Amino acid sequence: MKITTFNPQIITNDPESIVKVFEALGFEKHHNPQGIGDLKVEGIRMKDANGFYLDISVPDMKLPKDLTAIRMNVYDFDEAYKLLTEHGFTNFYGDKTVEMKSSKSAIMISPSGYIINLVQHIK
Repeated sequence: MKITTFNPQIITNDPESIVKVFEALGFEKHHNPQGIGDLKVEGIRMKDANGFYLDISVPDMKLPKDLTAIRMNVYDFDEAYKLLTEHGFTNFYGDKTVEMKSSKSAIMISPSGYIINLVQHIK
């Protein structure tokens, strides 16, 4: 399985405070897609001078607290999805995936509760 990107992701209802902290650490907003998937997620991608990335996701739903996840971009979504499900991960969306013009993704939750946002960019 080929991983093309691997970085932390924070899922929150309060993106402003998180952005301020990471801007103070030298990160800058890279891009900011809106209306992703059924939950109309706002995505904020940040990058620092060393090439480290952070994703901040803001779903249109009330969260009891912030969640942390790992964003993992892969070359072959189906291969990675199969590997994760064989290791007990479940898809937050059931059997659905989030299909965008340029990507396919699913929020995968491990048996112990950690989250991987599995993404394949479509070229």
